[in-house]
Amino acid sequence: MISVLSYSILSPLGNTAEENFKAVLQGKSSIRRWHGRWGIPTDFMASLFSDEQTVSVRQDGFSRVEAFAWASIKDAVAKGKITLSPKRTVLILSTTKGNIELLGTEYSRNRCLPISSAKLISEKLWLETEPIVVDNACISGLSALILAQRLIESNFYDQAIVCGVECQSKFIISGFQSLKAMSPEPCRPFDIERNGLNLGEAAATMILGKEGDYGWKLTKGAVRNDAFHLSAPAKDGIGATMALKKVTKDIPIEDIAFINAHGTATLFNDQMESVAIERTGLSSVPVNGYKGCYGHTMGASGILETIVSMEALDHDVILPTKGFAELGVSGQVKVVGDKVLDVNDMSSDTKSFVKMLSGFGGCNAAIMMTKDKHLNEDDAQSKREISLRQTHHVHLLPSSVELDGKKIDTESTGKQLLTDLYKKEVATYPRFYKMDMLSRLGFIATELLLKAEGKERFVDNSNRAVIFIGRSGSIVADRAYYNSIKDPNDYYPSPERFVYTLPNISTGEIAIRNHYHCETAYYSIAKKDDSLINQIIHAAFLDSDTHSVIGGWLECEEENEFEADLYINEIIK
Repeated sequence: MISVLSYSILSPLGNTAEENFKAVLQGKSSIRRWHGRWGIPTDFMASLFSDEQTVSVRQDGFSRVEAFAWASIKDAVAKGKITLSPKRTVLILSTTKGNIELLGTEYSRNRCLPISSAKLISEKLWLETEPIVVDNACISGLSALILAQRLIESNFYDQAIVCGVECQSKFIISGFQSLKAMSPEPCRPFDIERNGLNLGEAAATMILGKEGDYGWKLTKGAVRNDAFHLSAPAKDGIGATMALKKVTKDIPIEDIAFINAHGTATLFNDQMESVAIERTGLSSVPVNGYKGCYGHTMGASGILETIVSMEALDHDVILPTKGFAELGVSGQVKVVGDKVLDVNDMSSDTKSFVKMLSGFGGCNAAIMMTKDKHLNEDDAQSKREISLRQTHHVHLLPSSVELDGKKIDTESTGKQLLTDLYKKEVATYPRFYKMDMLSRLGFIATELLLKAEGKERFVDNSNRAVIFIGRSGSIVADRAYYNSIKDPNDYYPSPERFVYTLPNISTGEIAIRNHYHCETAYYSIAKKDDSLINQIIHAAFLDSDTHSVIGGWLECEEENEFEADLYINEIIK
């Protein structure tokens, strides 16, 4: 069983988890209108750290993102009186854009990469293990907690420090504005008058470990993909439904106190979540959301909102959904309005809750958190002995391609090589030309693997995951998008370009193409490390529904500098 050893929150609503819980309990919100911030030509609503908070966490040599993350981690370690084992503790950083506000400044391009921040913080903690960044769009926080759980259960580590952090910037705000996803007023999750999201800043940390017979435990977690669209959820909520069914299987409904939803207040997200909750048979379970208090804190949201939910049940309450007044979704859901619910009024043991998220790239995640309850092995995350084999292998470089040990003749190099391989091996999927370089690389490498495998394709598959690990993430797409917004006199943020600044879109493209509904994820590490890559892929098989993984190293630093070193990994039965 994986226990929560300690936690902390830093947000515009408070500097501790207790302060944040009380603020949400009282219906407070830190969302306000901002004018002229970061040179953005239009006003926007957001929850941002105050100047005083920024000054209070400042660290020499640290960016804003790193300073807030460090302050949160330091507080969690101190609060839990935790002694970190340098060789057996791993830092897992959850963020969508990290230091993206440094892009275009005097800092080197490496400083903009999220893994650079993770490495800096890990070294300050004196850890000897390599940190991991989870960059899985809006579900990053839950993906990070699930990864931590699996790595500990696999005995790769004894403890995991999971920190979610996000600081907003012109880059991010303009991107969501280009998608027309932002509300000009405070957001209203699940409400009939909802018209978009607000963005937010936060840093939140949970430290997980094997210790502790009682207290909060992460008992189950699942990630599933819609395989439908890169930036819109499936109307039938297939991915979210699958994730919810996985984590609530064999759990009596009366034992679930509430579902803390993603609840972004966008038209399609809230509708999809309501459908997924109803399809899972959870219509009678109270549903709430905290975006009306914090805005959407992106990489921090999964961890922040899980901690606030734990605090709520510790105080025997279910928190309200600020901004909600009248139900505006078709799915039968029981949204908690402005009235705080007393858990003691419920008929049975309700020291459990579900946290769910969804995000770009078609990804959906859910976890089950449980406290002070005896848990059977059947209640917990499925465990199994895992033996793997690699059935096919592709190694693609700017000037060479090797499939299952045999070289493929090529005449072109660099970016043109990928285009020529597409024309030769695929030719019938014009979506390829819309993709950024990272997605093109993953797409072509995967096509070669699947051609070598020779099995039936393009049918729904719920047992094959896609796990990519790299270093530079979406830096090529980041630069392209940055160039579209850097000149105030030539300001044209593109929604299509912005979406591809999320590295996990590369996995979403594979899921859509091949109808894969199992787990998809993108992780960053400091360098190509086969041992660490194998740990991450091995851990994915702790989900008993995962029978095979297309995964490995996917790195694209420049348009003509890239490497795909991917395998098909299968369970040996």
